[in-house]
Amino acid sequence: MADVSARRRDDAGAAMVEFLGVTVLVLVPVVYLVIAAAQFQAAAFAVEGASRSAARGAVVAGLDALESGGTAADAREAAVARAQAAVALALEDFSVRGEPSVTLECDSSPCFEPGSTVTAEVVVAVPLAGVPGPVVEVVPVAVDVSATGRSPVEGFSP
Repeated sequence: MADVSARRRDDAGAAMVEFLGVTVLVLVPVVYLVIAAAQFQAAAFAVEGASRSAARGAVVAGLDALESGGTAADAREAAVARAQAAVALALEDFSVRGEPSVTLECDSSPCFEPGSTVTAEVVVAVPLAGVPGPVVEVVPVAVDVSATGRSPVEGFSP
């Protein structure tokens, strides 16, 4: 009888069970948070580079359109197309998922006049990793990451 009660009080193997419990309850969420933070940091770097590239590309495309005899509307259209292409490429390089929103603004009325500045704002809603589709449809599980880039217009007069 004493032998049976001694076996019931034996702690052999309890440390392994406790370690597994702590691992599941603490370590898994910490690893998920590290992965999510890395994903948002990559998105921040991508959006920052994308906004600068979009502004530069918009200036070059707008000046090219004006130089080839196009109107201000043609220059604006070319600038928007080049900016969107630059943003898509930058986000693809960083493997950022999400639909980008690109906004171009000029600080002067004729947009591509020397001395003016083109501003590109890029916003991307970055979804959380590992969230199943049905949950995404019900609960918004994305974080907006945005950046603004500026590029001056220099050395060209139409």
